[in-house]
Amino acid sequence: MITARAAVLEESGRPRPYAHSRPLTVGDLELHPPGAGEVLVRVGAAGLCHSDLSVVDGSRPRPLPMVLGHEAAGVVVEVGPDVRGVRVDDHVVFAFVPACGGCLPCQSGRPALCEPGAAANTAGTLLRGHRPFRRAGRELHHHLGVSAFSEYTVAAAESLVPVDRSLPMDRAALFGCALLTGVGAVVNTAQARPGTAAVVFGLGGVGLAAVMGARAAGCHPIVAVDPVTAKHPVALAAGATHTLAGDPDTVAAVRDLTSGGADIAIEAVGSAAVLATAYAATRRGGTTVTVGLPDPRQVLSIPAVSLVAEERTLRGSYLGGAVPRRDIPRYVALYQAGLLPADLLLGGHLRLNEINAGFDALASATLTRQVITF
Repeated sequence: MITARAAVLEESGRPRPYAHSRPLTVGDLELHPPGAGEVLVRVGAAGLCHSDLSVVDGSRPRPLPMVLGHEAAGVVVEVGPDVRGVRVDDHVVFAFVPACGGCLPCQSGRPALCEPGAAANTAGTLLRGHRPFRRAGRELHHHLGVSAFSEYTVAAAESLVPVDRSLPMDRAALFGCALLTGVGAVVNTAQARPGTAAVVFGLGGVGLAAVMGARAAGCHPIVAVDPVTAKHPVALAAGATHTLAGDPDTVAAVRDLTSGGADIAIEAVGSAAVLATAYAATRRGGTTVTVGLPDPRQVLSIPAVSLVAEERTLRGSYLGGAVPRRDIPRYVALYQAGLLPADLLLGGHLRLNEINAGFDALASATLTRQVITF
């Protein structure tokens, strides 16, 4: 057993500013060693994501108290029995769905929909049912099989993807969620081809990654939409050809810029209203992909007849429809070749004790990715 300094979400739904209400407390926890099929990792960097924020604000209920965080990279310190594909001293990126490899979705090439992985994530355990963190002798819940806001964590080997050791930790962490989700939504879910007209709604980490993925896939034009105009220069540097602020004329503007409507639209906000706008901005035969996580009470309203009469497609994309052990090394290679400018996602570095203020900044929607470094 080791001691790990970690951030624990004590209660969801506390009021902002979080720097005052302090939903996360930072302290020392006991961490049990890895069991069969599990790995102990020293966390190098962990990103603050809207999926974390949705647990903090209560729109995505999870069992509490919980060691939060799911977008991360680190170094393997110890492996338990029966571990394959990961060795001590490997640099690894975490995937937030631990894919069992044996259920129907895994066997069908869709590990993001792994059934045992989803059940474990909902229950706040690792893939095999363990909760390795303890505080005063009581188990704490795990977050999406990762629990990255900790100096050390234990994860199922199925949650880990070895990567090039030369990749800086703060960059490597981004491949576990923002880049995997955003790029994957374009190339896996929307199956973009060269010359595809694309529009991306929302320019947080995932949305900017989708812009990068669209450029890497050869899309043109690429329209980026966000009311925070300070993000527009970053979107242009990431590969967008045009930017819009998202006013009532957005659909008409997108249709004008794309000669009648986008072939693919990516919604990365987590808003049913924005998703409806994204759907309306596509042309006949267009595909709308949503990666945002709206409040479960939101309801989408679209013209039902358009799905048939105009052969429109509306698709969800979780984990970017990725196969992490296939896609993360591919995206890292694109980054190293200068084709995926992931450095643009970094909005600042934090220490663990600054995490509540970090979530305030994330909720304000003025920054891209903040990364905690250890």
